[in-house]
Amino acid sequence: MFSGSLVALVTPMKDDGALDFACLERLVDWHIEQGTDGLVIAGTTGEASTLTKAEHVEVIRIAARRAAGRVPVIAGTGSNSTAQTIDLSRAVGELPVDGYLVVTPYYNKPTQEGLYRHFVAIADAVELPLILYNVPGRTGVDMQTATVARLAAHPGIVGIKEATGDLGRLQPLREACGDDFLLFSGDDATGCEFMLQGGQGVISVTSNVAPALMAEMCQAALSGDRQRATGLDERLAGLHQELFVESNPIPVKWAVERLGLIPGGLRLPLTALSSACRPRVEAAMKRAGVL
Repeated sequence: MFSGSLVALVTPMKDDGALDFACLERLVDWHIEQGTDGLVIAGTTGEASTLTKAEHVEVIRIAARRAAGRVPVIAGTGSNSTAQTIDLSRAVGELPVDGYLVVTPYYNKPTQEGLYRHFVAIADAVELPLILYNVPGRTGVDMQTATVARLAAHPGIVGIKEATGDLGRLQPLREACGDDFLLFSGDDATGCEFMLQGGQGVISVTSNVAPALMAEMCQAALSGDRQRATGLDERLAGLHQELFVESNPIPVKWAVERLGLIPGGLRLPLTALSSACRPRVEAAMKRAGVL
């Protein structure tokens, strides 16, 4: 269903913060031409937290219709409200998308039982498959393997984006959730090894900047070609690091703008990449061969 290099796509914005839908369409085409295996729209990197509901739905609608079935489209619909997540997911479910990426509720810090009930309620309310998203560094809550295993028994929950960067979680998740449950890395720096050890892919920030190289690396890793995969990943290592030199998506949006693909808009409270960090990101782009 989903595998390989899935880009956590940036949302193009003009300098005043207005959404740039024409640019979004061009970006979708570019990723498909570059070999990206799937699009994740309106996630963390897509600045979903600053979009209104109408904007959120429209960004997903335009991206999905532009993709036109050429690659899978996964819609980010998670929030820290179960009811709001269901409402947005149902609205998006009417669009030509293939599934949802739903983050663990942030700020309110639910218990493991609360996490379980949250995701089951969403999965029961929608028809498309759900991918869980565990990113405790942003949300303040860490979904444990036992909870993921309980959720994996639900027919509508098909996988997880595990963004802790802890490779030690991979095999326990596989053993607890079974071979059919999809395991995606949400950490570019460890994504190659994650796939070499049995993961199905990576939901990637780096792919925004070097999509062809990321797709090639993922293909090598998924085929078990360790030497080729790690060699390609070495070229990407600088991007894996420097695209997080300030809070995501600040550096990656600067990098994609540097490629001439989007305008430079961000929405507060995010601000433009500092001048001190720009040479570091640019050097990583050159090392990856995209400049």
